[in-house]
Amino acid sequence: MHVLIVHNSYQQPGGEDVVVAQERKLLEQYGHTVTLYERSNHEIDALSFTQRAGLIKRVVSANDTKLAVRGLLQVVKPDVVHVHNTFAMVSPSVYEACHQEDVPVVQTLHNYSMLCPAATFYRNGKVCHDCVTDGLLSSVQHACYRDSRLMTGAIALMVATHRARQTWNQLIDAYIALSRFVKEKFVQSGFPANKLHVKPNFVAPDPGERRRSDSQEYALFVGRLSPEKGVLSLLKSWERLPSEVPLVIAGDGPLRQSLEEHAARRGLRNVRFTGHVQRDKVDKLMKRAAFLIVPSVWEEPFGLIVAEAFACGTPVLGASIGAIKEMIEHHVTGLQFKPDDPDDLAKKVAWAWSHLAQLAIMGRAARIVYENRYTGSTNYRLLTEIYASAIDAHFRSKRKRALRAAA
Repeated sequence: MHVLIVHNSYQQPGGEDVVVAQERKLLEQYGHTVTLYERSNHEIDALSFTQRAGLIKRVVSANDTKLAVRGLLQVVKPDVVHVHNTFAMVSPSVYEACHQEDVPVVQTLHNYSMLCPAATFYRNGKVCHDCVTDGLLSSVQHACYRDSRLMTGAIALMVATHRARQTWNQLIDAYIALSRFVKEKFVQSGFPANKLHVKPNFVAPDPGERRRSDSQEYALFVGRLSPEKGVLSLLKSWERLPSEVPLVIAGDGPLRQSLEEHAARRGLRNVRFTGHVQRDKVDKLMKRAAFLIVPSVWEEPFGLIVAEAFACGTPVLGASIGAIKEMIEHHVTGLQFKPDDPDDLAKKVAWAWSHLAQLAIMGRAARIVYENRYTGSTNYRLLTEIYASAIDAHFRSKRKRALRAAA
């Protein structure tokens, strides 16, 4: 099979870029041909003032993308096009190009950008679905994308335009939702259920399960230090715990300084901030942790950090929200707690720290879940099944249109 992958990378590298690279490598390992059409938002830096003013129009439609992708399709003749991100340089024009060249399209839903201009369903420290219930103008009113009404309006216009054109329903043959939670959100918002397939991200390479002799030295948080990750709530829960429970916070982000200052003011000497940690060292931290904590306060589409902990055989204490709730089976692979509730989290941490033998059993169960759901081989099977479904759906739809035209 020949797959054309389309991706628009952000100015700051993120999880989507990692997934694109991993899936490309996975397909090539199994003998498929992969062509990559990639744009970057770093291109914006080189634009003139006049060209930057045209970005609003580009977000909705980009003729250069359409021409470039059509030309590429005519040359490489892929069996399927797999789109990851189109914002901002690629634009939804990529779907029109594929339609004109009669090539099936698969779209991964890495976030909620087709429903929410901020892509997060999160505003002012709370989960927010106003764009679904009250309309997209709500996002413009609150300047949800980077505190800019202008850019938020551009994204809202893009979403509204392509809803009206039926781009999402007619020009995309299959969607990849990273969790059942995401699938349900999009179905509730009017996306066709028969086109939505659940395929989680995967962990590669396999870090290997920790040894039973590995010490369980601390609780661990790994992630970006930003409001939606719930790290302030995590620190508040530590204020309610005895001082002998150590916590390691690995990661960086806009809240790092304020979080460190909060910990110092509260006398949390058992909390250690490491700053950014390289991928290989994260695995080592995981294997020495009694458990990982995921205190998110937004509806995460998928918790890759949970899958990474499971791969190491480390149980997870996770907020009962979004895909995190779906991934952790309470008292089997970890514990769930109420989101943004320091009291409930403190109770769960206290129980876990005093029941390390039970936690070790949960860690072994977590490793089995990884082996069944989050390996490259499982992901490959699911991915190629979705490609086959998209190809079949595309050409069945084409035959139906031809029959209607001939009648």
